[in-house]
Amino acid sequence: MKYCFSKFLLSSLKLYGRNTRFYCFFNDIRIMKRLLVFTIIPALVATNCVAQQKPNMDSLVKASKKTEVWEPVPTVVTPGKLSSDAPSDAIVLFNGKGTDAFQKKGGGPIGWKMDAQGILNVVKGSGDIETKASFGSCQLHIEWRSPAAIAGAGQSRGNSGIFLMGKYELQVLDSYNNPTYSNGQAGSIYKQHIPLVNASRKPGEWQSYDIVFNAPVFFSDGKLQQPATITVFHNGVLVQNNVTIQGGTEWIGPASYKQHPDKAPLVIQDHGMDGGNPVSFRNIWIRPLSL
Repeated sequence: MKYCFSKFLLSSLKLYGRNTRFYCFFNDIRIMKRLLVFTIIPALVATNCVAQQKPNMDSLVKASKKTEVWEPVPTVVTPGKLSSDAPSDAIVLFNGKGTDAFQKKGGGPIGWKMDAQGILNVVKGSGDIETKASFGSCQLHIEWRSPAAIAGAGQSRGNSGIFLMGKYELQVLDSYNNPTYSNGQAGSIYKQHIPLVNASRKPGEWQSYDIVFNAPVFFSDGKLQQPATITVFHNGVLVQNNVTIQGGTEWIGPASYKQHPDKAPLVIQDHGMDGGNPVSFRNIWIRPLSL
């Protein structure tokens, strides 16, 4: 490299000398020598040193340990064989073997019927059902089916709802080729948030909701400290992305918050005698979350 650079320098000087006076030639040589000694050579030496320098793995490992966190150690949870199956720490609310986890809203036996296939079917006009246990923040999995025999239209076609803490509704509706107001279709937070997409399956096909719900927090004087938020996957498709719930669900008028306990029952709706056919449910499980 040094030989090539010297050869280049001499060639340049010869070419330069042909068109300049003699004293200018030697003056430029002195300048170029200084340039060579004080800038170019040190730069070449530094580059060569960097290229030859090897990383010290011990010092790198030591530096990396400064950002390692070893505690707390996450609890081991065994997942189900399928993503729809309940993990080991879930509370199974309904698996086709009985309805003991539920009661009629307000108390008493439920009016809904479980068939021979282990499917829980709404009995129109029998009233809402609720869990006997209360929940706050949670992960919830629930599967539902709008009836294959279509009856009614819009909000009367396969209508039900999942009320987290008994107050905040995720709409259940046959929204396959069934026009209605967008903040009232399947996957909506009823009258509050339109779903990002319509991921509905055909009537008679099973559908699923996977929900992550963060319960609201209130100050001791009853004022809202932190609103509830919710994320929803409809048939595996994201339809609500950590949206802020505006308050308890209302059919008429704006939603608003009213102080309530940290935990409350999960409610599933009977939409009543609306002219539509009843909705069915299966495979319901919940994981309480401590946030």
